[in-house]
Amino acid sequence: MVSTNAAEADLRDRSKSKKISALKELWPFLKPYKLIILIAFLALTLTAAVSLILPLAVRRVVDTFSSGNTLILDQYFLAAIGIAGLLSVGTALRYALVTMLGERVVTDIRKAVFGRVIHLSPQFFEKIMTGEVLSRITTDTTVILSVIGSSVSVALRNVFILIGGMILMLLTSLKLTSLVFLIFPAIIIPILVLGRRLRTLSRENQDWIAASSGNASEALMAVQTVQAFSHENLTKRSFDLVSETSFSSAKKRIITRSFLTVIIIFLVFSGVVGVLWIGARDVRNELMSVGMLVQFVIYSIMVAGAVAALSEIWSELQRAAGATERLIELLNIEDTVNDPEQAVSAPTNWLGEITFNDVTFAYPSRADDATLSNFNLTIKPGETIALVGISGAGKSTFIQLLQRFYDPDQGEILLDGIDIKTMKRLEFRKSIALVPQDPVIFATTVMENIRFGNSEANDEEIFQAARSAAAHDFINELPQGYDTCVGERGIMLSGGQKQRIAIARAILRNAPVLLLDEATSALDAENERSVQKAFDHLSKGRTTIVVAHRLATVKKADRIIVLDAGKIIAQGNHEKLISEKGLYARLASLQFTS
Repeated sequence: MVSTNAAEADLRDRSKSKKISALKELWPFLKPYKLIILIAFLALTLTAAVSLILPLAVRRVVDTFSSGNTLILDQYFLAAIGIAGLLSVGTALRYALVTMLGERVVTDIRKAVFGRVIHLSPQFFEKIMTGEVLSRITTDTTVILSVIGSSVSVALRNVFILIGGMILMLLTSLKLTSLVFLIFPAIIIPILVLGRRLRTLSRENQDWIAASSGNASEALMAVQTVQAFSHENLTKRSFDLVSETSFSSAKKRIITRSFLTVIIIFLVFSGVVGVLWIGARDVRNELMSVGMLVQFVIYSIMVAGAVAALSEIWSELQRAAGATERLIELLNIEDTVNDPEQAVSAPTNWLGEITFNDVTFAYPSRADDATLSNFNLTIKPGETIALVGISGAGKSTFIQLLQRFYDPDQGEILLDGIDIKTMKRLEFRKSIALVPQDPVIFATTVMENIRFGNSEANDEEIFQAARSAAAHDFINELPQGYDTCVGERGIMLSGGQKQRIAIARAILRNAPVLLLDEATSALDAENERSVQKAFDHLSKGRTTIVVAHRLATVKKADRIIVLDAGKIIAQGNHEKLISEKGLYARLASLQFTS
């Protein structure tokens, strides 16, 4: 489980939130929709302009009361209805376009981030929790949706009203507007000072939300283990601690924002009241008309409202800037495993020859501890080899390097004489079928889980693969047979059933290289014999690499490779290695036989 101390350390390691300019990183996602942005901008400009015209109409109406001209008064009211119609249509159009734009852009961002993350090597996931990645894709994009779909357009509208209103205030009364300008420094300073604080708190709050999601995701994915060890209360306590820390961070942000809002609204409206007091005295002294004062009052309220709205929207923009940074981090992250710019074409007909030339490798998280050291091995096409050794000898590392989940620190890995680093991973991995020790079963039907091995396979090919994996009979006994949904991570299935579906998936892939990583470890003796027959048939003409501890699997290998501390210490068939009375003989006596 993730401890609070670990989460705090992670937060300290993160870069602090940048300025609001981080939002410019969203432009590549906005650029394809320039026409929608233009139309929305025109609608926004129209509504702002119409809003600024209304006080002029009100002034005319007020000043016309005293003239007694009913016809002109009626015309002004009709004009006001027309203005209201324009305002309603423009506002509706702006809302529809901007909201749709926000949904479209956020969908594109989610697709881009997920598309980037799904291609990253396992090294990336050594440093970040899956739950945090999901938090960025969901929570952070929701913040951006709020900004693009609402806050930005509201902010622009208020900027127009602020600028237009101040200009019209100047034209209405230079004296009163000059007094209003004296208030502005007192408003701008809190925005700048507290805005910087809000930026930091917003980023910190988002990070804690992500840490909370990561903590919950890890616990729920291992809920059976948590319950088996009676760890529910400790796990809950750990999650509660992270969640409460997240709440504390959010509370600081809310209090800071509230304090900023109090200062701005009080200063703005106090200033407006003071200016209006002076204006009322000017009306009494006949220095301006009642209509002019009403017009100035309305513009003052509009400008004050715009300033107050912008102060709130500013903090939303700060929060979105932090969310944007976190998403762009994922999009721009440098991966250690990448496809070459000029990739070598993969052969159309793979033979399945595998060569490890002087390979040395250490996992990035344990850089000083080499898992494979100066490793050399050549596997002939169609040969079946078994990798044996104690835990940590390098067996699983061999399989991960062959699939290029990591790159060796030195040396090269060749597939049919071609360095796998020179080919596109998507292409050369098609030549490899994997049956892992802990098979991954997706929350879909049995049929689709098997079809995962070959998306183009038809139903009959899937049925045949299931028969070969000794899975057909138990699948037919499920409630909907092959159309049964097996739940998250295949929770409806037993360990042996999951493994047989994974084996059927590998059989369906029909690849020239077959990797069996403890593929029969969860099977009972009867099913193991059935599956072993399928493997014997499947292995013919294919290069097969077996990681196993069971005697029946290892004995049939053409060659057994004994690993210890990342090096080959012996190789040969079963009889030869037993006669040498080395590590293999000891492992055989302990693990293979009774």
